[in-house]
Amino acid sequence: MIKFLDLQQINAQYRQELLDAAQEVIDSGWYLQGERNRRFEEALAEFTGSPHVVLVGNGLDALRLILRAYKELGVMKDGDEIIVPANTYIATILAITDNRLIPVLVEPDIRTYNLDISRIEEAITPRTRGVMVVHLYGKACWSDELEKLARKYDLKLMEDNAQAIGARWRGIRTGNLGDAAGFSFYPGKNLGALGDSGAVATRDPEVAKTVRALANYGSERKYVNMYRGLNSRMDELQAAFLTVKLKYIDRENEMRCRIAGKYLEGIDNPKIVLPEAGEAEEHVFHIFAVRCGDRDGLQKYLSENGVQTLIHYPIPPHKQMCYREWNDLSFPVTERIHHEVLSLPMSPVMTDEEAEKVVALLNAY
Repeated sequence: MIKFLDLQQINAQYRQELLDAAQEVIDSGWYLQGERNRRFEEALAEFTGSPHVVLVGNGLDALRLILRAYKELGVMKDGDEIIVPANTYIATILAITDNRLIPVLVEPDIRTYNLDISRIEEAITPRTRGVMVVHLYGKACWSDELEKLARKYDLKLMEDNAQAIGARWRGIRTGNLGDAAGFSFYPGKNLGALGDSGAVATRDPEVAKTVRALANYGSERKYVNMYRGLNSRMDELQAAFLTVKLKYIDRENEMRCRIAGKYLEGIDNPKIVLPEAGEAEEHVFHIFAVRCGDRDGLQKYLSENGVQTLIHYPIPPHKQMCYREWNDLSFPVTERIHHEVLSLPMSPVMTDEEAEKVVALLNAY
């Protein structure tokens, strides 16, 4: 079986370094908000180019805390609107509604699966306060037009960078393109922890300071609580693991791009629609998603021939029961993507032979 993602093999590459990192944390006797957190914050800031990084418990909390910080700073208030792609993973939208803000769903570009920037302006109202772009599947979602709209309407540009760490737009890393960005280090991400964890990056020192307090029970100083905060802190063990793995992220992304190149060059079947990769360095291929009108049949065929695939994502947010008030809304592009999309095996430890087998099976379908 060609696995969709072999986490054991990925982490086995760094086994001794990870064991040494764990031993260092265990022996230190300090397990939260210590030296390993500081090291990883500095390393991630240097990697992204962002001047301020705050480590948090997970990717959803990263997005929640960005929006909550803007509310605490008076930039946003209950009932304000945030434009967001209709086909994102549910976490992006949960972060908005959890803050009593209103998600305004906008269709994606069917070629890239990212937010269709040409549709944003028509969705802007006097209550719009920001746009949360999602670098979906690892492809940077940015443009000059997006920046012009933000200036014209005085909008905050926020990045859901859960899937695209290491990608660049005109040489700038995702996570340092807008006003603030959320990162996820869920184990299956390009930079994956050995558990849950996340981070916020921002150019604004006040946002960083507020996020740091909010994530620590609303406290800047022990037992003094400025905000009604929450407990969302990366532990020292995950910070130590991620410091090790960050050293190799560019190399791993290059390996993903090599596999993606084999798919893009080799797959030639009119039943299968390939993704648009964009310019070099814009895509780090967290996911390699193709579309097929008979998606379920294709998935069954590949499974029967020893290839594991996944669907990202089978149900769009506006059709989920948790947002039942949206269930009657129609987003045709989003719905088509969710009905047709299939994610092929993609990882930095895939071999050329495995990729070639996947290509041959797809061409024979």
